[in-house]
Amino acid sequence: MSVVFPHTFVPWFRAVAPYIHAYRGKTFVVGLAGEAIAAGKLNAFVQDLAILHAMGIKLVLVHGFRPQVDEQLAAKGHVSRFVRGLRVTDPVALDAAQEAAGQLRFEIEAAFSQGLPNTPMANATVRVVSGNFLIARPVGIVDGVDFIHSGLVRRVDGAAIRRAIDTGALVLLSPFGFSPTGEAFNLTMEDVATSTAIALQADKLVFVTEMPGIRENPADGDSAIDTELALADARRLLAMLPPPERPTDTAFYLRHCVKACEGGVERSHILPFAVDGALLQEVFTHDGIGTMVVDEKLESLREATPDDVGGILTLIEPFERDGTLVRRERTEIERDVANYTVIEHDGIIFGCAALYPYPESRTGEMAALTVLPVSQGQGDGERLLKRIEQRAKGMGLDSIFVLTTRTMHWFIKRGFAPVDPDWLPEARKRKYNWDRRSQVLVKRLG
Repeated sequence: MSVVFPHTFVPWFRAVAPYIHAYRGKTFVVGLAGEAIAAGKLNAFVQDLAILHAMGIKLVLVHGFRPQVDEQLAAKGHVSRFVRGLRVTDPVALDAAQEAAGQLRFEIEAAFSQGLPNTPMANATVRVVSGNFLIARPVGIVDGVDFIHSGLVRRVDGAAIRRAIDTGALVLLSPFGFSPTGEAFNLTMEDVATSTAIALQADKLVFVTEMPGIRENPADGDSAIDTELALADARRLLAMLPPPERPTDTAFYLRHCVKACEGGVERSHILPFAVDGALLQEVFTHDGIGTMVVDEKLESLREATPDDVGGILTLIEPFERDGTLVRRERTEIERDVANYTVIEHDGIIFGCAALYPYPESRTGEMAALTVLPVSQGQGDGERLLKRIEQRAKGMGLDSIFVLTTRTMHWFIKRGFAPVDPDWLPEARKRKYNWDRRSQVLVKRLG
C-alpha cells in the first residue's frame, strides 16, 4: 500500500482544485493514437479518463488504429499503402480496418468496465455509448491515386453526441463513417476528432500521440517543447513545414490543431502517450506537458503602440482615482508604452499590464494590471498575466513581482507569494513608497 504524505499531497490537491472547478461541465474531445494502445497504455489512459469523467468533464473519445490495421493486413499477407500520410483503403484493407475497430472497441469498453478495489477504477461508473454519429464521403482520386474506401468526415451528428454526453455517458467513436447509401469508409482518428470537436464547439481537443509536442525549433529534435503556441504562430509554422507523411512529422497533428482552433475550439493539445499520466499533467498543471495551440484572438491581445496611450490612460484613470493604482503621468506612459500589453476589442482598450525588467536581478515588475469593470471575471486578467510571464521568460528573467495594496489575494491565487520589501531590487527599492505600504508579491517562473 502506498504512503500518502500530507505535507505534499494537501498543497498539491489544493493547487489542482481551481482546474477542477474550471472544467466541470466542459467538453473535451480526446483522440487516442492506436500506437498508444499497441504500446500497452490503454488501461492507464482509461483510468485517467475516468478521473476526468468523475470530475464532471464531458468526454468524447476517438480511437485510432493504424498499427492494428497494419497487423491485420500483415496477417493476411497484404502490404499497407500510404500516400501523403493517408491510407489507401482497398477492400482487403477495409476488412482489416473493420476487424481492428471491432476488437479495439471491445478492449476499450472492457477497460472502462473495470472496478477492482484499490485501483483508480474502483467505484467508477462510466457508461460508454457508440453509434453511427458520422456521415462520410470518399477521398476519391487525388493526383492520380484512387483512395477507394478511404474517406473524410462529411458531417458529425453533434446534437446526438451532445445528448449522450449530457446524460453522463462517454461517447466512443471509431474512425469509420457511412455514406447516405450505407457505404463504409475508413477515416482517420485525427479527422474524426477534429470534426467532432468543431461540431460540438468543444472546450478542448486533445491528441494523445507518439509526438512529445511541437518543439521550439522543429529542425532540432533536442530543442524544448513549446508548451503554448498561439494560433497565429501555429499558422506561420505550418506554412513553413513540408506536407506531413508520417504521424511523427511536426505538421501531422499541428494542422488538425490549427483547423480545430479556426473552427471555434479554443484550445487544442498534442500530448505524448509515452509519459505516464500525460493527460492529467496537461489538464491539471499550469505549464502542462505537451503543446497547446490557443486561439487567443491575438488581434485583441498584443503589445501596445503609441496610439494606445490615450486608451490606457482612460482605462487606468478611475483606478488611480480610487487609489488602487499609483498615478502615472501621460509622459511616463508615452515613454514606457513598449512595456505595455493591451487587450483590445472593437477599438477599445479593455485591459492592460506593463513589465519593467530589472535584468541585473533577473526579475521584473508587473505594473498597472487593469481590466475594465464590465469585462472582469472573463479571464482577461489571467490572459494579461500569462503574456507578461511569457515576455519575462523571453527576457531571461527568473521571476516577476507586483506591488499592491488591495488585490493581493488575486495574485496569491495565481502563484504569487508575499516577500519583505527588502527583497526588491535596489533600483526599485529606492522608489518604494513606505507610506503606501504596498505588499510585495513574487512569482517564480518555471
